[in-house]
Amino acid sequence: MNAIGYIRLSVRDQSRYSLEYQEESIREYCNRNNIELTAVFKDNGQSSYTFDRPDYIAVETFIKKHRGKNQYFIIMDHDRFSRNLSEALSKITELEIKHGIKVLATHEPVDIDPSDPNVFMQRAFRYLLANEELLRIRKRTRQGMRHAQESGRFVNRAPFGYTNAKDVANKSILVIDEPKAEIIQKIFKAYLSGEQAHVIYKDAASLGFTVKGNSAITKVLSNCLYAGLVRVVGDKNHPEHYVKGLHTAIVSEDDFWIVQEKLGNKRPSKVQAADKFPLRGILKCWCGLHMTAGFSKGKKRHYLYYRCIKHTSTNLPGTLLHEKFKQILAHLSFSPEQVAYLCNQVKTLLKSALKDRETQLASKTKEVEELRKKIESLEERFLNKEIEVDTYKRWYTKYSAEKAQVMQQLHGLNNSNKTKWERCNQLLPSLTSLADIYEKTTIKYKHLLIKAVFKHAITYSEDAFRTPSINDLFAGNYLKVKEKGLLFVEQPLVFSGSTPFCSP
Repeated sequence: MNAIGYIRLSVRDQSRYSLEYQEESIREYCNRNNIELTAVFKDNGQSSYTFDRPDYIAVETFIKKHRGKNQYFIIMDHDRFSRNLSEALSKITELEIKHGIKVLATHEPVDIDPSDPNVFMQRAFRYLLANEELLRIRKRTRQGMRHAQESGRFVNRAPFGYTNAKDVANKSILVIDEPKAEIIQKIFKAYLSGEQAHVIYKDAASLGFTVKGNSAITKVLSNCLYAGLVRVVGDKNHPEHYVKGLHTAIVSEDDFWIVQEKLGNKRPSKVQAADKFPLRGILKCWCGLHMTAGFSKGKKRHYLYYRCIKHTSTNLPGTLLHEKFKQILAHLSFSPEQVAYLCNQVKTLLKSALKDRETQLASKTKEVEELRKKIESLEERFLNKEIEVDTYKRWYTKYSAEKAQVMQQLHGLNNSNKTKWERCNQLLPSLTSLADIYEKTTIKYKHLLIKAVFKHAITYSEDAFRTPSINDLFAGNYLKVKEKGLLFVEQPLVFSGSTPFCSP
């Protein structure tokens, strides 16, 4: 009788049996039962949850190639075969029925009857325990990873710009690789200055940037490790968030988040918007955390409030904040005089565009006429039997398609200015009522409106809202809001090409 031996070792299994020990056990079992071991297959470091393993696939190929020559498939223990209960039982059945091979563990007798209910229950129980142990190992691994992340420790392979090292407690930590870190800094600086990714990649590669791929630069720019942060992966009980890492940052956190905004990556928020709390997810505490919102119970009714989850001693009255915020929007809105000026400017621009369109209209009208003549000439040649049917159809289709396309363009030129002017007349006056729009729209569009007006975080202290900057379009009306003590722009950011708030 012949047998195939199979041994497996997985790093995550944390098995106490080495590959050599497993093979020795299988050979001893075969000698004890007068079985000839024709081949031994080993998978080192492969997953126990799937049979998509290189040497197990080789086992099945070997069985098919030597069909009928082997009667046994021997493993040291069933958890070396698999830790997936359903997959293991399915594979055992397949080997027995399809290939006529009995699966045996070294603790089982050769004449064991797999169809015996007791044998089935014993094996199923062993695989159940193995499956349960695997799930425990995975859970411990996830918990260990999460604990390391929560403590600011990055335990995987170091990205370009860092190297893996050990701290005094012999735990993994990232250490800056100075020459490579300079390249990372240049990548961020180049992107912030407006250079395109392929240009940045070419320059970085010439300096020694070794990361390959079309998205190499994007991956670097999106990696929070370079800002000294560690991303803590979310699960069903915990939201994804970022913590300060134990390693040294290569770029500033501010630059990192500006880059994320340019890339379209949103900073994860721990708070959710709600109609009753429109400033939740927008308003921040002085410490930088988003403020939460809720209701506190008074003697006669519930009171809406905002507060920081870290500084819980201060509650900001929600009703007061909402009213002041609407006043800010009302004062920031364009005045009727400003809207009238905008309407006149738009009308002037449309008149200028109209002249250009008249030229285009004449050109497109001429094209239509020329195509019409070509179609008539084509029909005349066909009736005079100067061209074949196939030729006529081909050119008629071509000319007709061109004519339809030009007619469509002509129709668009005729209606475009009229439609645009009607829309401008309809929408421009509404710019005088930002507060009304804010009041009537949904929470989603409330936040879009706020983010369009305020470029950065909004805080509230000393009876007024505060922000680093507002959209330049509303800078002219900012003085009205400031005079009323509703909003203060503190430490305004200076952008290249923009007009400072204090300028005439």
